[in-house]
This record gives sequence, C-alpha cells and structure tokens, in this order.
Amino acid sequence: MKHEPASIVDRSRALRSLELAVRRRLEGFMHGDYTGLRSGPGSEPNEARPYQPGQDDVRRMDWNVTARSLEPHVRSPLSERELETWALVDGSASMDFGTALAEKRDLAVAIVAAVGLLADRPGNRLGVRVAYGSELVRIPARTGGAAMRNTLRTLLALPRIPPAGQPATNLAAAIGRLHRDHPRPGLRVIASDFLEAPGDDPEAPSWATPLRRLAARHEVIAVEVVDPRELDLPEVGLLTLVDPETGRRREVQTSRRKVRSLYAAAARAHRERTKAAFRSAGAAHLLLRTDRDWVRDVASFAAARRRSAARRPPGGRTNVR
Repeated sequence: MKHEPASIVDRSRALRSLELAVRRRLEGFMHGDYTGLRSGPGSEPNEARPYQPGQDDVRRMDWNVTARSLEPHVRSPLSERELETWALVDGSASMDFGTALAEKRDLAVAIVAAVGLLADRPGNRLGVRVAYGSELVRIPARTGGAAMRNTLRTLLALPRIPPAGQPATNLAAAIGRLHRDHPRPGLRVIASDFLEAPGDDPEAPSWATPLRRLAARHEVIAVEVVDPRELDLPEVGLLTLVDPETGRRREVQTSRRKVRSLYAAAARAHRERTKAAFRSAGAAHLLLRTDRDWVRDVASFAAARRRSAARRPPGGRTNVR
C-alpha cells in the first residue's frame, strides 16, 4: 500500500475539518436570499417608481413615465441571480503569524470557505486572487462544491514566504488589479491584516484609494485578521521581535511599562486608521481574531447583514456608483 506524504495527508485532514466546521456551524444561517451576501444590481429594467432624491441615480430616469405622470420616475434594474464573487487573500509573510488558536493565514483561507458556502447558489462563481510577494496568483472563478474544495486545497498548499525572501506584498496594487481585471459588478472580499510600512501620509493607508474605487462598483467586505499579540506586548522581559517581511530583528524590554503603553497606543492608532479607511471607502468590515471563534464571528456578521438588507427600503441606493 502506497502512503501519501505527511504534508498531503495533513492538508487533506485540514481541508475536511475546515469544510465540516463551516457547513455544520453556518448551516442555520443559510436560509433566505444570499444570507446577506447579495449580488449587485442587474442590467434588465424593472418597473418604474417615483424618483427619490439623494438615493437614485438620475441616469436611470424614465423620461416617458415622467412626462406622462408629471412626476420624476426612475426604472430600477432587476437583481442579477448569478453572483460573481472574487476574494483577494493577502499571502504576505506577516500573515504567517499566530499566537493563539490559529495563524492569520488560516483565518484567511477559512473566510474563503465561509464566503463560498454562504454564496453557494446555482450559477454562482467564486474566484480567488492571492497577493503573494510580487505575484498575484489567480485561481479561476468556478461553481460547485468540487471547485471550492480545489480552491481551498490550492490555498492550503501555498508555500510560506521566508523573511526577506521576496519583495514585500503590495496590497494597494493587488486591490487595483482586482478592480481592473474583474469589472463585472459582484461581491469582493479582501482578507488581510492590512499592515504596511508607514507611508508618506500617516492618516491614509496606501490601499485606501484603490479600495474606494473597488467599492464604488462592487459590494466589498474587508476582512481584517489580527492576533492579540499585535495589539499589546506581554510583560515577559527581554523579547526579540522579528519583522516577517524583512527579517530584521530588534530586542525590546517588555518589562518597561512605558514601552508597552507606547506599543498599545500605536496599535490602537493603526486600528482606528484602518477602520476609518473602511468607512470612507464604503466597505463592510469584518474583524477576525486568532484567539476567538471565527465561525461565530462570520455567522454573526452574515446575520447582521441579512437584517440590514431586510430593513433597507425598496429603491435604496445601489452599490454601483
């Protein structure tokens, strides 16, 4: 009998465990249309209705009905029944970090599985782009459970980037490519820790403008993955910190309260800047932590979006601007 290499066996076991966890624990949130992960509007015209200032696009004005009724009317599009979803996964070295229940890259793969399950309907397709050093790996958009398993298997098999082994991952460029390469309106999910070296503008991340452009055409969910040790330093004496992107090492005396306070303050400032960039772009924000139950967080997020969609009045603002 021929035995598979241990790495392949481990990946297959991880894939089965991931699929079971997602299916069993998100099953109760699968009822309803798209479970809050909705598609963009379609191109086929629907019935005319009164124009709502500040909410409707004047380019959809129905001039014939307007002239007959002497009241401005618009013709809203029918919703597409096929949803094209593209996920952008940050494959940078900083994602290969985790001090609790999982590594950040594990949660990035998990969110792809969850999105694939929540948006699983006949005709729907899920594709993945992986920002991997200077590359942008493409996993084609396909439909069906077999395609999803192949996608997850590919993501689990991606090698880790050694420190200083490749150019740093440029998340801004990757988001820009996602916008240009896949213009059809749909759902876009970005899974990253959104960490980057300080730029010229300390108030605006480099990826903020590309994200705003992406959200102007697509429905965007920004999945921020964090580890508790990125938020505060433990008091463990002299600690050697390694930058996973460059391999640089620095010794920090964590027994000093001032050092820990400055670190925590810088982490809070980064988090606030990141959340502000999401709000400014109009992207939904899902926070996943390596020390929390990510399945519960994803389920709560999906349920909240479904409730929000149910409260949205007919003829509300479309996600294509």
